[in-house]
Amino acid sequence: MTVKLGVIADDFTGATDIAGFMVQNGWKVVQLLNEPDENTVVPHDVDAIVVSLKSRSCPVDEAVSASINACNWLKQKAQCQQIFFKYCSTFDSTEKGNIGPVTDALMAQLGTDLALVCPALPINGRTVVHGHLFVNGQLLNESGMQHHPVTPMTDANLLRVMEKQSKGKAGLISLVEVQQGHDTISAQLAAFAEQGMSYAVVDAITMDDLLPIASAVKTMPLLTGGSGLGAALANIDSQCVWGGNTTRGEKPTGLARKTVILSGSCSVMTNKQVQAYQQIAPAKALDVGECLNNPAYAKSLAVWVQEQQSTGLAPLLYATQPPELLKKTQEKYGAVASSSAVENVFGEVVKELQSQGFNTFIIAGGETSGKVVQSLGIEQLSIGSPIAPGVPWVQDLASGNWLALKSGNFGQENFFQFAQEMFNE
Repeated sequence: MTVKLGVIADDFTGATDIAGFMVQNGWKVVQLLNEPDENTVVPHDVDAIVVSLKSRSCPVDEAVSASINACNWLKQKAQCQQIFFKYCSTFDSTEKGNIGPVTDALMAQLGTDLALVCPALPINGRTVVHGHLFVNGQLLNESGMQHHPVTPMTDANLLRVMEKQSKGKAGLISLVEVQQGHDTISAQLAAFAEQGMSYAVVDAITMDDLLPIASAVKTMPLLTGGSGLGAALANIDSQCVWGGNTTRGEKPTGLARKTVILSGSCSVMTNKQVQAYQQIAPAKALDVGECLNNPAYAKSLAVWVQEQQSTGLAPLLYATQPPELLKKTQEKYGAVASSSAVENVFGEVVKELQSQGFNTFIIAGGETSGKVVQSLGIEQLSIGSPIAPGVPWVQDLASGNWLALKSGNFGQENFFQFAQEMFNE
């Protein structure tokens, strides 16, 4: 089977996000958890390979290097027909990158002068109108994303954001043009190429808008965007029912589950999810000072988790904070230092818990998910049944452990409880 799409995801939750959407739309997908090299075995009998990087907020040169290496492996070793650079549907980045610089580097590597920019994921409330990104009807910079601790988004205009980060000029394929269909989109892409545009930002306000976009870009060497476009690419290829409530894939059973929830995201939705779960289950907030200064802190947290196992619902460890408390924490300890310390503690906790027989890990936040997966030594994941749009159950092919890797703003308020209820369905 020819591998139709090679995906380079800039964080772990984003990787499982797009992999899950493609599986639900008829494709076979394998997710790689490490940057591939000459020793990485190429998965067989798959439609798409998703490479999970941790490049969203690292230094630009590191993000570019990792992305180029992944691109070369996907094109040369795996023989992927098309490359997709996957980033968050809220375009998480700064004025310096990393979306723009990575896109430029991939364009140069693939020998193309034009890349698509399509972050829209309408099923999760991410829409693009007149080139402006909205989250549940609010402009990106008024949605809570302006308070993101690592990548605060202060401008909803994707053309401006892209041009600030990158070397080229951006053009817009409007909603009117999208809804006129494949031929109009293709004509506009050709016009952009003649005009010397580098990035084609595309409007979309419904999932149906993504289908003609996917049809029009099947031969472009480089696509960039969110998981909605990945879903549409799989759908038009497989010809399965679009928009159906499919539940393809396996999920954990209720037998012998030892589960823990770790929440590192400070997004608006994760704050709501943590607040809701605190009312019904054991929950413990991490002390950032202890994370920074107490080498034994992770082990004490793991002991606390083990002591809560008789309560029914899984215990929750969280570093999630509302914007006002997060600001105070960053002022006291420093944004980078505090974030890194929390991630390191989470990584140590899961290693300790895995050694004690824990086999199910529910994780909120892309950075936290990346650290957890690395700490557990996971290399390849199979994609299972969806918990929420963009959040599938995934299984470590080596250990058999199950994970839910949730992007910060994804899922409903009862996500943590609902994920566990799926064990017994």
